[in-house]
Amino acid sequence: MTTRPLLLAVLLPLVLGACAQTAKRPPVAAAPTESPAEAAPPRAPQLPEIELTRQITYQLLLGEVAAQRGELGLSASAYMDLAQSTRDPRIAKRAAEISAFSRQNDIALQATQLWLELDPESVQARQMLTGLLVNANRPQELEPQLASLLAQEGNQIGESLLRLNRVLGRLSDKAEVLAMVDRLTEPYLQYPEAWFARSQAAMQAREPKRALADATKAHDMRPEWEPGLLLKAQATAESDPHAATRLMGDYLKKYPQARDVRLQYARSLVAERNFPEARKQFENILGGAPNNPDVVFAVGVLAMQMQDYAGAQTYFKRLLTLRYQDMNLIKLYLGQLAEELKQPDEALDWYRQVGQGDHYLGAQGRYVLLLSRTGRLDEARAHLRDLAARPGGDKARSALMEFQLLRDANRVEEGYAVLEEALVAQPDNAELLYETAMIAERQNRIEVAEQRLRRVIEVKPDHAHAYNALGYSLADRNIRLDEAQALIAKGLELAPDDPFILDSMGWVLFRRGDLNGALTYLERAFAIRPDPEIAAHLGEVQWLLGRREDAEKLWRTVAAQHPDNAALESTIKRYIP
Repeated sequence: MTTRPLLLAVLLPLVLGACAQTAKRPPVAAAPTESPAEAAPPRAPQLPEIELTRQITYQLLLGEVAAQRGELGLSASAYMDLAQSTRDPRIAKRAAEISAFSRQNDIALQATQLWLELDPESVQARQMLTGLLVNANRPQELEPQLASLLAQEGNQIGESLLRLNRVLGRLSDKAEVLAMVDRLTEPYLQYPEAWFARSQAAMQAREPKRALADATKAHDMRPEWEPGLLLKAQATAESDPHAATRLMGDYLKKYPQARDVRLQYARSLVAERNFPEARKQFENILGGAPNNPDVVFAVGVLAMQMQDYAGAQTYFKRLLTLRYQDMNLIKLYLGQLAEELKQPDEALDWYRQVGQGDHYLGAQGRYVLLLSRTGRLDEARAHLRDLAARPGGDKARSALMEFQLLRDANRVEEGYAVLEEALVAQPDNAELLYETAMIAERQNRIEVAEQRLRRVIEVKPDHAHAYNALGYSLADRNIRLDEAQALIAKGLELAPDDPFILDSMGWVLFRRGDLNGALTYLERAFAIRPDPEIAAHLGEVQWLLGRREDAEKLWRTVAAQHPDNAALESTIKRYIP
């Protein structure tokens, strides 16, 4: 049987058109990253006149059938071979699409380069090649492609310049990207978007002065342009956040409808803790977007910060009708607000409604604490034990919370028994061991405390506070000071900025007679956390170093803030009877 020769140009559209109707055909692959030019209207390329041989027919059908079956490697190879032999741009395009879709980047790059060679004016081919070169981190080959795309933009050049840095975002050498952006934008410096692109690239290259200068140029060329102002504010904030806030505030006086600027201005005011003005700005935004849940949330949080609990409650209840993305968080906040408004029953009801997720345990903790504070301690304990008994319940956490409730009710021995009971079931639980050790230490059961702290260190070698607690216990009793200092040093290695461990190191150095060394650690600890017990230690060292006025001033100030702290009161009485 013989087959009459047909032109490939006649059959190929029929084959590809039919295959496009099948759901198994992989979709046309977009460029792997955004290109600076939008897709141009379809344009018919110049096609070769090639007779349809049996081999060409076989390869063409092999490529499409393989694609339908999901054998994309075979399909891409078949199309690539066929594109090279026929030099038909449509086949090269199909090879590029399939290989890019299946992430065969080497074949995709080769096919796209052939496609562009065969159809040099194809914007789509150049876009795909641009994306592939970005992904391959080949900036030298990328630059001429981008330059060509930009040159074809005409009146759309501004939009393409704004997309330029997104296209180049995956390139690793940001200094090289900045130099490339400079070269690419050189023909277009009459457009503010060119300076905008240069400023963005300078920010990525960590050249803040250059970024600010270029952003200022863009803003000066088009003062009313919101993106230009926001970029200038961003660049300004690198060195002077307050100046950036003022810049946005001044802009809004001239252009009060600039919603994006107002939103960023409000966020900057929050960062500066200017909550009243921030709330005013968010409420202004809310007037134009009353059903925007993110803005309603922001205003509600600011109302909480300003202790306007009733106002915050109104905003958060409104969010329940707007289907905010994290409804459990809203219910948790509503519970906290009800507590502040002295509405305990309503608060308990909100906490009960918080479902499983990130906020569940927090809500349960507040629920049992509120039960206890309202005189329902037995109910709170029963609820904790019910939580522990559920599948996946955390028995150790529940026991620790129950101990906290009993401790707050001055029933420490009963709470200790709860922890001991939980420890029988989980003898190597680090938190149970640590908490019972701390209770034993306060009860002067030193051997029990030391044994359990050493066990914590065995089962959890990165437990900084176990090293610290054991070391401080030794130092406070003025025994085994070498060992005490080594233990505290290990705790500091694990948590170098922990104020309580810094305090312990100061105290062990004090015990060893190194007053100046002790002073350094204690001053650092107090600067991080002005705790009354740290103040007691720091004042004692100052006193012994002859700085009595400093010690007295420190003790008076902290004692006024913490009049019931026994450790501080005891220290003061030893030096100032």
